[in-house]
Amino acid sequence: MTSSSPAARRSRGRPAVPLDRILAAALRLVDEEGAEALSMRTLAQRLESGTATLYRHFGNRATLITHVVDRVFGEVDLDAASLAELDWDQACRTVARAMFEALGRHRRIAPLLMEQTPTGPNAMVLRERCLAILLDGGLPPHLAARAYATLARYVLGFAIQLAGSGDAAEQTRASAHFHHVSPAEFPATLAVADSLPVPLEDEFAFGLDLIVNGLRAAGRAG
Repeated sequence: MTSSSPAARRSRGRPAVPLDRILAAALRLVDEEGAEALSMRTLAQRLESGTATLYRHFGNRATLITHVVDRVFGEVDLDAASLAELDWDQACRTVARAMFEALGRHRRIAPLLMEQTPTGPNAMVLRERCLAILLDGGLPPHLAARAYATLARYVLGFAIQLAGSGDAAEQTRASAHFHHVSPAEFPATLAVADSLPVPLEDEFAFGLDLIVNGLRAAGRAG
């Protein structure tokens, strides 16, 4: 009696699951349950398949994370031709805002970005575009590298806050609290109470302007 061939043995197993379907399910899992819920076993259960199906595409969880994170970077909506028409500082703002918007659509993905440096194809293209903008703007290579790292970490830091940002009711509660503090103990807080709490999006835009303006000054200083 002859043994069956490897191809025949595989044909009797679970059918292969397309990579795109796996990544879509993985991202939904993170969106719904959080980054900590993403595991090979949990994802396989979602797909009603076995972990062996996943290991056909990913050697381990770290590789899976690389693909999931890169899928989000693929949602960063940037047009290379439009970027090329902008001044470098405005282009930097555009890139940072596009990254922030993409991460904002997947508010629970940020912890996965902390586990590894994004090196997937979409992340590499985004990094290349941003570095080219900085270099073309006259920043020397060492400053361009640090500028991109700072911008990327700034966006990530705010993306992490998105997951825990309060709703409108919480903003109203906080505002009321600031308006009713003791004038004797907290005069400065009371003086700016009409502007508190600062919406997260406004904080992001304000800080981004500070970073870009600082980069412009550093570029002039050489």
